[in-house]
Amino acid sequence: MKAVEVLVVGAGPTGLAVAGQLAAFGVRVRVVDRAVDRVHESRALAIQPRTLEVLAGLGVTDELVARGNRAVGMCLHARGRQRSVPLFDLGLHDTAYPYLLFLSQAETERVLGEHLAAAGLAVDRGVELVGLEQTDDGAMARLRHRDGREEPVSARYVVGCDGAHSSVRHLARIGFEGAAYPQTFVLADLEADGVEPGAAHVFLSERGMLFLFPLGHPTSWRLLAMRPPTDLTPPDAPVTLDEVQALADTYTAATMRLHDPVWMTNFRLHHRAATRYRAGPVFLAGDAAHIHSPAGAQGMNTGIQDAVNLGWKLAQALRGDAAPALLDTYDTERAPVGRMVLRFTDRAFTVATSTNPLVRFARTRLAPALIPVALAPRFVRASAFRTVSQLGIGYRHSPLSVEDPSAPRKGPRAGDRLPDAPVPAGGDSATLHQLTATPGWHLLLCGPPAAWPAAATPALDRYRLTVHRLPEPAGTAAARTSAARALRCLGITPGGSGLFLVRPDGHIGYRAGGVDLTGLLAYLDRWLRS
Repeated sequence: MKAVEVLVVGAGPTGLAVAGQLAAFGVRVRVVDRAVDRVHESRALAIQPRTLEVLAGLGVTDELVARGNRAVGMCLHARGRQRSVPLFDLGLHDTAYPYLLFLSQAETERVLGEHLAAAGLAVDRGVELVGLEQTDDGAMARLRHRDGREEPVSARYVVGCDGAHSSVRHLARIGFEGAAYPQTFVLADLEADGVEPGAAHVFLSERGMLFLFPLGHPTSWRLLAMRPPTDLTPPDAPVTLDEVQALADTYTAATMRLHDPVWMTNFRLHHRAATRYRAGPVFLAGDAAHIHSPAGAQGMNTGIQDAVNLGWKLAQALRGDAAPALLDTYDTERAPVGRMVLRFTDRAFTVATSTNPLVRFARTRLAPALIPVALAPRFVRASAFRTVSQLGIGYRHSPLSVEDPSAPRKGPRAGDRLPDAPVPAGGDSATLHQLTATPGWHLLLCGPPAAWPAAATPALDRYRLTVHRLPEPAGTAAARTSAARALRCLGITPGGSGLFLVRPDGHIGYRAGGVDLTGLLAYLDRWLRS
């Protein structure tokens, strides 16, 4: 009987991301998927800035950006008029990725799969989970191969990333509460004439909205539109190009010609959430834990960030240097995010599809006039973008997030994402995110060189963490100036000092002002075994 440390069920973006992070920590992981091949059609299509940040630690973000398309604007179409709205000229200085990256899920999976293959980890395809039982030291899984052969596998932990119809969730007896929306939608990857290239297009009408997103590969455009309520076409019925063209004509007044489709489908949307994200050694992530409308491009991104939150915690538990309660924080931190995303996407979906006369009037008459005006100020667009980009997601209420009473009044708090900023690093220029990208915990000791003499921190040597000094004691004047900017970004005043303990997923676990390590050592003793 084969034994692994972690069995990942499902090789979509979430499963590949959690496997990649586990592999980075040296965990023995196996990935299985019932499908015989990865998806080639586009499902999710946009990658948010926070997702690009967390995947940078795996070394795949540059490749994703190279293959993707950075949208530079949005065109609103209503009642024969077109209004352009700039989106990403926002001047966000705390991220290296101040934009929404349009890239098909097929390409995202290809990049993540190639990364795993380069690390010597292949996905076992055509393998289905058919049995799962909890044991004294983990779980016993029963896998069925395409030839009917069944294989028992022992695993310390099992992660279900196997989608809305999750076998892991079903076998773990975890509830999945919610409902289906009544509408039927059409999704198509194709070519379109009559629209400005490089922008996202939204056609507003009384019946709803039609969206046209720049895709790049395998086609130029992704179309999403709602069928009329009187259309009783079943979701599993085939879709023809003539059908899609006729549907588009009702939204666009026949101003757009569609051709050369590579994929078309009907589908229904659901809004559901798992009642819990953990059952003993079994965990859920991605669509297995939450499904919702595609509004705001939240689905795949939320799943990947589930994976990043869970991966390092499993690795630390397997390594034996974690408190038993560490794994409980996965549900504590990610379940509220899942519920928040469901609320956000449900409200956006209602605005886009409602047949209420007042909502229809607002959608077709008020929105085209007010949205460009409301989004004209850069700070308004930046605030709105920060919400959907998931840069603002934090875990301030997690037991892993501890604020020392001496913590600075300004700057990111414990539980928040560590902002990015240029810093000196060994004579070279780098950023805070590059400095803390290697797997593991990182400690930033901030302030004048004299505040942190080398002999002041021997107590930290017994913990597995990487210590960085800002500014570095031997830094040049230019380096110190760069570090001063980074310190301001962290809320450290000139001449002041403080420390930030950064988790492996880039969130701040503990922060304090001054140079006293007492609170930090207490935190480390609780969560990291020496």
